Amino acid sequence: MVINKYLAELVGTFILVILGSMSILAAGAVGLPPLITVPFGFGLGLLAALFAVGHVSGGHFNPAVTLGMYLDKRTSASDLIGYWAGQFVGAILASLVLMAVTSREAVAQTVTSYPTDEVGIGIMAELILTMVFVLVILSSTRLAPAIAGVVISLTLMVIHFAGIPFSGASVNPARSFAPALVGGEITGLWVYLVIPLVGAAVAWGLWQLFRPEATDFSVGNGDEVVADVVVTEQVEVREIDTDTEPMA
Repeated sequence: MVINKYLAELVGTFILVILGSMSILAAGAVGLPPLITVPFGFGLGLLAALFAVGHVSGGHFNPAVTLGMYLDKRTSASDLIGYWAGQFVGAILASLVLMAVTSREAVAQTVTSYPTDEVGIGIMAELILTMVFVLVILSSTRLAPAIAGVVISLTLMVIHFAGIPFSGASVNPARSFAPALVGGEITGLWVYLVIPLVGAAVAWGLWQLFRPEATDFSVGNGDEVVADVVVTEQVEVREIDTDTEPMA
């Protein structure tokens, strides 16, 4: 059912946002710097979401990721809207649940922000970090799907290590919108709604340059190259087998 994909995006985004937000509050509760715990909270939270429901929807859990997939023609226009709806609803539910068990002030502590009067830093950080994140997703899901979930989760982790001091490392409009709405802290929110989408578009543009079909290091199309490699490997294996006595 089509609705299952949208529900999977809702649930997956909920898992990502609730675990990531709780890691922020947990860091404060035990007196640890956010840079120690938060990257693991969001990186491993994404990994959990991918393994929980990623097989249903493809595991976007991020409007910027869905935009990148749409531009690459891997997602339809109707799914773009449906995924976005599920992602924003899932993120808002996560922040509402967090408020129910803590307080509105606690949710406000999970809002992403850039240094005061340093909007340029926030824009630059979100643009670059989202570009890297979406480019890795476009590449890994096409070239190494078996390990893409782990690669993507580790990338989100390092993005938080690198970006928390500069922009809070959102790279996800839904993740930033929900706590800002529920926590009542909407200052500078436009940066987190707009710039990650721009970063996703830039990532897609780079992917057009670097995707296998766009490279010129091989002759013929990708299928022909793969076939040549397979044939070569088979010949080498036969030659080795004829020279090697069977093991007792």
